[in-house]
Amino acid sequence: MIQIVDAISLNTYVQGQGFPILAIHGHPGSGRSLSVFTNHLSKRFQTFAPDLRGYGKSRYRGNFAMTDHLTDLEALLDRWKIEKCVILGWSLGGILAMELALRMPQRVTGLILVATAARPYGSHPPITWQDNLYTGIAGILNLIKPSWQWNIETFGKRSLFRYLIQQHTATAYKYIAQEAVPAYWQTSPAATRALSTALRSRYNRLTELEQINCPSLVLAGAQDRHITAESSLETARNLKNSQWQCYPNTAHLFPWEIPHQVLSDIDQWLEAHQENFRF
Repeated sequence: MIQIVDAISLNTYVQGQGFPILAIHGHPGSGRSLSVFTNHLSKRFQTFAPDLRGYGKSRYRGNFAMTDHLTDLEALLDRWKIEKCVILGWSLGGILAMELALRMPQRVTGLILVATAARPYGSHPPITWQDNLYTGIAGILNLIKPSWQWNIETFGKRSLFRYLIQQHTATAYKYIAQEAVPAYWQTSPAATRALSTALRSRYNRLTELEQINCPSLVLAGAQDRHITAESSLETARNLKNSQWQCYPNTAHLFPWEIPHQVLSDIDQWLEAHQENFRF
């Protein structure tokens, strides 16, 4: 029996004017956690950064499936009368971006895929009680006093943050305090269950990628343990018109580690394909 789930109206952060860029966050995350991209891109484009169903301020009671995110996002484009757009997706957001490009190719004129893959696989080692303890302490102290060097050296580098970032800089920890921690607390159990169910099904869309004709930029962190650089490269190789960039000494949250380099590369790619990003 097929269950029909209605779209919900997603809380969305809108900035700037110009050709639309839909920015989709990962798990856990929210539209706010994409500010590293939207604050910059909204100077030349109009950016839309929604809280997905069950994340941020897009509260939802009850269980749902990952495909319901696609229904919500398509409804968002309809509501804002967006006929064509670029989609930027980080981690889970990148997977949804590719799914939208497959679902409505006439509306997606470009993809920016950040730390993601069409056949995602990781190399994360087992998590110990000490990992969880140090992560909790590091997270709380960083929330109280962001970028405190003593906390970074004493707890941060021994916590699970060491798998999310490689460069333990004040900038990275500022983003973690201001955007990662609030997004984590606002992520619903239903959202976590929906993602877990999808991962258990061994998600793999590599063979369908040949149907995507728009240009794509695939960005990866060399030491990403959550979605490895190798799986991102595999995705780039299966896309017809893709550019792949891998950043050394970075991990899954590399846009927060080296924001200026990442934004510069995105700007260059947008400039090179500007004919695709016009009304």
